Amino acid sequence: MSAIIIEKGRIVDPSCNRDEVGDLYIEDGKIVENPARGKKQAKSDPVRINAKGKIVVPGLIDMHVHLREPGQEEDETIETGTAAALAGGFTSIACCPNTKPPLDTQASVELVRQLALRADHCNVYPMCCISKDREGQELAELGILFEVGAIACSDDGSSVDDAELMRRAMEYCLMFDRPVLSHAESASLVKGGVMHEGAISTLLGLRGMPAAAEDVMVSRDITLAEITGAKLHIMHVSTEGSISAIRRAKDRGVRITAEVTPHHLFLTDECLRTFSSNYKMNPPLRSKEHVDACLQGLLDDTIDVIATDHAPHAPEKKLREIITAPFGIVGLETALPLMIENLIDTKMITWSRLIEKMSWNPAKILGIPKGTLKPGADADITIIDPDRSWTVNDHTLHSKSKNTPWFNKKMKGHSDLVLVGGKIKYSAE
Repeated sequence: MSAIIIEKGRIVDPSCNRDEVGDLYIEDGKIVENPARGKKQAKSDPVRINAKGKIVVPGLIDMHVHLREPGQEEDETIETGTAAALAGGFTSIACCPNTKPPLDTQASVELVRQLALRADHCNVYPMCCISKDREGQELAELGILFEVGAIACSDDGSSVDDAELMRRAMEYCLMFDRPVLSHAESASLVKGGVMHEGAISTLLGLRGMPAAAEDVMVSRDITLAEITGAKLHIMHVSTEGSISAIRRAKDRGVRITAEVTPHHLFLTDECLRTFSSNYKMNPPLRSKEHVDACLQGLLDDTIDVIATDHAPHAPEKKLREIITAPFGIVGLETALPLMIENLIDTKMITWSRLIEKMSWNPAKILGIPKGTLKPGADADITIIDPDRSWTVNDHTLHSKSKNTPWFNKKMKGHSDLVLVGGKIKYSAE
C-alpha cells in the first residue's frame, strides 16, 4: 500500500486535544509520525491530498443505525446503508438488531458481518438482541453473541419492560465489559401513539405519546445500572425529564452515557401540523421545552453522543396516512451538515467538541479502537468541506430510502473525502 500525505488541512482530533493546520501521514493503512522527524524513511512517491480549507478529523462513528438487512431489503441493504454512511462521513457504524429475523443467533450476527465485508464500504459493528426474538421474555445468549462479533446489546425498536430481564442483561454485559443500549420507553404508555402528547396532538386529534413514557424507563434503567455497576447507554434521548435524570445519575457516578439525534435537537412537534409521515418518529418530536433541554444537555456534556437513528423505510410505506405509516427517518447523510449549520456556524459548539461527540465518545462507549488520529491508529479519516453547498434529493442521497424531513433542503457542509483503513472509499468529486 502506498503512502498518503493529507496536506495543509485543519486537523481536529479531540482524543489528543489537537486542533492545528498541518499534514497527516499514512502508511500501510495506519497513521504515522512525520517521517522527516522519525527514524523511519518515507515511502517513495506518496499520494498527496490537498486539504487546504478543509477539516481533517477521525472518521465519524454512528452508534445507532438501522441497516434493515436481513429481511427488509426493500427499505435498505447493508450495501446501500454503508454507502450512505460513507457519504455522510461515517467510517464506522453500529447496526441495530431489529431485523427479520432479529440478530439473536450466531448465524445472524455472522451474516451481517459477512455482508458488510462484501460491501467493503465502512466498518460495521453489529449489535445483538437483549432478548430472544426481541420479545422481552427470555434473555438472548449474550456471551456467545459477543464472541462472534456483537459489539453491544439492545432491543431497540422495543423497550425491555421486564425489569428482572433487564437487570440480568446488565449483569451478563458487565462480565463481558459490553454496554447495554436502552430504548427507554414504557410500551403501555405509548400504545397506539403517533406523536408527542401535548397541545399540538390535542389540536390535531392524534393520539399522543407522553414524555413520561421515556422518563419512567430511563429512571428504572438508571436504578438497575446503579445496583449492577453495568455500562448503560440511553438511546435517542428526547425529554427534559430524561436529561435531568441522566445528569443526576452522572453526578452520583453511575456508568451511564446518552445520545441525542439531530431531529430531536432541531425539530419540534409543531412540524406534525403538516401531517407528513416524515415527521413521524419514535421517540416523537417533542415540544420546545424538551428540545431546549436536549440542546442544553448536549452543550453541558450530559449527552455524550450525537447519533442518527438512521431508520429507512421504502416510499410506499411512508406514503400511508400518518396513523399507519412506520416511525423513522434516514439520517446518515444529513447529520453532519445539520450540525455545521446549527451548532458550528452559530458558534454554539467547537469543532473539537462536535467531533468528540461524533467520533471519539462513540468509540470509547463501544470499546472499539477508532475515533483517533494518534500514530499507530487505523487511518479512518474524514475530510470535511464546511462550505460545500448541496441539496437533499433523490440524486444526492445514497440511502435506498428517501424518508427525510429535509428533502429538497439546501445544506451547507459535506464530507469531501473519506478513508477507511488508509483506502479512499468516498469522494464528493
